[in-house]
Amino acid sequence: MTLDIAHLRSWIGRQETREDRVLPIPVAALSATLDRADPPPRDGDALPPLWHWLYFLTLARASELGEDGHERRGDFLPPVPLPRRMWAGSRFSFRQPLHVGERIRRNSIVADVSVKEGRTGSLVFVLVRHTISGEQGVALTEEHDIVYRSPPAPGEQPPPPRPAPPDPAWRREIVADAVLLFRYSALTFNAHRIHIERDYAVRHDGYPGLVVHGPLLATLLLDLLRRNSAQVVTSFRFRAVRPLFDTVPFAVCGRVDEAGKIMLWAQDAQGFLCMEAEAAVQ
Repeated sequence: MTLDIAHLRSWIGRQETREDRVLPIPVAALSATLDRADPPPRDGDALPPLWHWLYFLTLARASELGEDGHERRGDFLPPVPLPRRMWAGSRFSFRQPLHVGERIRRNSIVADVSVKEGRTGSLVFVLVRHTISGEQGVALTEEHDIVYRSPPAPGEQPPPPRPAPPDPAWRREIVADAVLLFRYSALTFNAHRIHIERDYAVRHDGYPGLVVHGPLLATLLLDLLRRNSAQVVTSFRFRAVRPLFDTVPFAVCGRVDEAGKIMLWAQDAQGFLCMEAEAAVQ
């Protein structure tokens, strides 16, 4: 497949703005999905970091969806012709919290589009920058890395796994079943079929089961920190390393390293690293 990179790069600079309100029901629903015993949310309660993903949802009509369940490309995001799409990572700077009941705005811009040749073919990377504001001004900034990949080749093998860091100070086992993935998909209005339709994930994308959402993993990592520390998160970054599936439980782990950095990661049942992250607090 020939990629017209000049055409795809013409999307650089494209912008969109969305407005929403931090309603309490999605907050309560995500709390239940994460198995938290939080009290019912009230107006004025601070929204935990990353929970802004419950808002600014893409409400594409059914006729506007592609085969994979995502909205068709070519509007805000460039029309990359490669079929497999993955949330590769993100970086965040938190200035102040958003609050339940608050009116919020997200300004987004396509910051870069690039092509690299990987072990299994072409990879297209799209960088999107978001600025999220509440009624008191900018609350956080986010850089979102999206990667598009070729379909799996017959007999394609994943790259060699990396062992997860040893001796976590905090560890929580997560049952990655279809119920958890369905709930998170519903809360974020995510119809990507690799998360909710096993036959599609296995037959079309060559996965062994349903794929755990990258944003869900990142949310679980910061939720682990929240369960073990009352400090305020000022920055966070994560990178997807290896996919996780609903076939076996996995673990979210963390510790403070020698330099005082908070290291967080997700690992599979064999102890291999699947997501790595770092947080700063005050």
